Amino acid sequence: MESSKIRTRFAPSPTGYLHVGGARTALFNWLYAKHNDGEFILRIEDTDHERNTDESCDEILNGLKWLNLDWDEGPGKESGDGPFYQSQRQSVYEEYLKRLEDSDLVYEDNGAIRFKVPISDVEFHDEICGPQTINLSTTGNRAWDKEKGIEIEANPDFIIRRPDGTFLFHFVNVIDDIEMNISHVLRGEDHLSNTPKHVALFNAIKCPAPIFAHIPLILNEDGSKMSKRDAGAGIEWYKNEGFLAESVTNYIALLGWSPKDDREKLTTSEIIELFDFDHLNKSNSRFDLNKCKWLNGQYVSDLTEEEYLERALPFSSNASEQVISLTQPRVQHLSEIEKILEPILNDNYPTDYDASLKISTDPEIGERIKELSTILESLDPWVAENIKNAVKDFAGTKQIKIGALMFPLRVCATGVGQGTDLMPTLETIGRVATVARIKERLDKIYTNI
Repeated sequence: MESSKIRTRFAPSPTGYLHVGGARTALFNWLYAKHNDGEFILRIEDTDHERNTDESCDEILNGLKWLNLDWDEGPGKESGDGPFYQSQRQSVYEEYLKRLEDSDLVYEDNGAIRFKVPISDVEFHDEICGPQTINLSTTGNRAWDKEKGIEIEANPDFIIRRPDGTFLFHFVNVIDDIEMNISHVLRGEDHLSNTPKHVALFNAIKCPAPIFAHIPLILNEDGSKMSKRDAGAGIEWYKNEGFLAESVTNYIALLGWSPKDDREKLTTSEIIELFDFDHLNKSNSRFDLNKCKWLNGQYVSDLTEEEYLERALPFSSNASEQVISLTQPRVQHLSEIEKILEPILNDNYPTDYDASLKISTDPEIGERIKELSTILESLDPWVAENIKNAVKDFAGTKQIKIGALMFPLRVCATGVGQGTDLMPTLETIGRVATVARIKERLDKIYTNI
């Protein structure tokens, strides 16, 4: 079925998890289709039977769903262009192989089928990398001559079908793009060297090639190549760490694309509106996990309390909604909630050494906190506003600023020097526990008090 619509695709191999690079490829194709009111196709390139796993396939599909990258056609959304698993398309590939055989463009070699590369140059234009020209007949797989001890050129005619009858990536990739009417292919720059082979196949089959755009690579912050073992490399990691999908989508979009202004936080709708080839970068991107965390923190802070609780509750099963609400201003990703809450919920939380050291050098601070705890012990009702007023009044009687009491009070009540809003935190801890903690920690910090 021919179509004049913009049609892009993401074609992962189910040999591992969905990583940031793959997610960016999917996202850019999805964005370009959405920007042009087109269609985004998902197909699974599962011809590598030895490495494919159902678990990897499920993880890729779940990762795309989590990122809200819905596909118009693909697994679960079958159409006349399916099936969308290459392992189920053998008859389609056989049909196209027959066309090449009839045109004398392939031949057998030890049971495999090779494609006769053209003698003339293969030319195509890449929307990012510019015009490309290569002569495939002068290239080929490198081979090692054991007798001569040198590397030599091997046959430039590349294999499209293995001796066991299964087809290889180059051939099935092209056939599926033809059959699924793919108009634009956005993929990583590492595929640029494959494209002349694909264009040669398109030409041999007498079908127009799609428009190509090869996206520069994603590197680590230090310029090294990003590895699947690096923190933040897999999309599942973000889900497990409590990142918001919309913030991850936002950050990944900025790895190779720019709105051409200073904005870093953009809604998906804003990115769709601006996304085109002119906004794609021509240089490699640097992946900065800390920046990704910061951006996610911006998204978290913008949630309403109700939205925050809905997302946060699965990450803190032992705390009440009131307590969890305290963490929102300090959270960058939701898996931090338990760590932030521990000084609040744990009466025996160890006192931070550096924090206690800051106040232990001044016995007068300890005396003030001890005196303040006596006042707090009789405070009723025990609510944040009353606690704040009591501390403020006490500071007034001592002719000091309330800020001079906040740090030592926090250290004595929670064991740490930084944390959630102090007065609501003390309300959550409770009067009895707060006073008991203060006395116990003062005894440890000031042995003479």
